[in-house]
Amino acid sequence: MVGMDEIEISTDTIRLGQFLKLSNLVDSGSDAKFLLAGGEVSVNGEVEIRRGRQLRAGDIVEFDGVEVRVVEA
Repeated sequence: MVGMDEIEISTDTIRLGQFLKLSNLVDSGSDAKFLLAGGEVSVNGEVEIRRGRQLRAGDIVEFDGVEVRVVEA
């Protein structure tokens, strides 16, 4: 991997389901729900199944070999 993608958020936190859509890792909330239920998404190296998990700047979300870091706008 050459570099990690970074996605800016304009608020202090963002829900994981929203972040997956914002970062284009999934197309819809139902896709996010399915992938999370299957244990296919990790946050900071740990499998996460909660779509409502609150992410903050510095958190790293990984799905299908792609890592994306949450950064403040």
